[in-house]
Amino acid sequence: MAVIRADLHAHTNASDGVDSPASVARMAAEAGLDALAITDHDTMAGVEEAVREGKRLGLLVLPGIELSASEDGIDIHVLGYGMDADDPLWRERLLLQGSARTRRNERMVERLQALGIELTLEEAMEAARAAGAEPASLGRPHLASVLVAKGAAASIRDAFDRYLGEGAPGYAALPRIAPEEAVEWIIEAGGVPVLAHPGLYGRDDIVKRLASGGRLAGIETSHPSHDERQEQRYAAIADRFGLFATGGSDYHGNRGGEQRHSAVGAKTADAAPLLERLAARL
Repeated sequence: MAVIRADLHAHTNASDGVDSPASVARMAAEAGLDALAITDHDTMAGVEEAVREGKRLGLLVLPGIELSASEDGIDIHVLGYGMDADDPLWRERLLLQGSARTRRNERMVERLQALGIELTLEEAMEAARAAGAEPASLGRPHLASVLVAKGAAASIRDAFDRYLGEGAPGYAALPRIAPEEAVEWIIEAGGVPVLAHPGLYGRDDIVKRLASGGRLAGIETSHPSHDERQEQRYAAIADRFGLFATGGSDYHGNRGGEQRHSAVGAKTADAAPLLERLAARL
C-alpha cells in the first residue's frame, strides 16, 4: 500500500480545541495531507462535521477519539480509531467519561477558589461556549482562559504552570478507568487502540506492559512533546511487540495567542498500517 501521509491526532471545539471540525479538516487539506483523524477528548461529537468537509475537499477523515484513563495518579490517554459512534454501549461509556470530567472540573474550581481566586464554574462554561464548545466539553484550557482574563495568570502556559498542570495547586486528577479498560472499550466498539504520547507519562514500565499485552495495536511515536531520542525509543518498543507507529500534531489551536502543541500537519505518520487494521476489522 502506498504511503498515506496523515495527522492522526487533532482536536476541535467539540472538546478542548479552538477550531470547528470543518476548519481543522480544511487546515489538513491546506497542509497537503492525505488523511486526518479527529481525536477529541472522550467524545466523537466533532467527527461527522469533519467527515463531511473532508469529502468535499477530497481528504480522508478518520473517526477517532482520545480516551482518558489513569494509573497511579497519572493521566494516560489512549487514542481510538474507527469506533461505531452509534453503538449503545460505547455511547453509554462516553457519557460516563463526561460525568467524570464534570466532577474533575468542579474539584479544580474549588481548589482555585481556596487559593483566593474568584472563579466560578459558570464563568468557565461561558468561556467554553465562547470558544464554540459545549459545556460538557469543558476542560483545563477553558479554566486557563478565565484565569488569564482575571489577571491571575499572564498566559495560558502560565496558568498551567502555576495552577492547572499536574502537581500544581489547582490540579485535580480525573477519576478515570484503567488504561487496559480504555483499550478494551475501543476494541469492543469496533475500533483500533493506540497509546498516545508515551513520553509524557515518565513511566516506560506502563508503556511496555500495555505494548506487551496483546491488545494494543500501535504507539504514537511522533508527537510534539517527543524529542528524536524518544521517538526512536518508542518506535523500537512498537517494533519489538509487533505494533505499528503513528503520529500527529495533537492540534488544539491558538488560544490567547499561544499555539498548544503544534499546527495541523506538523507531525505526521503513514496511515496505511492503521487503515489495513481497520479494513481487517471490517
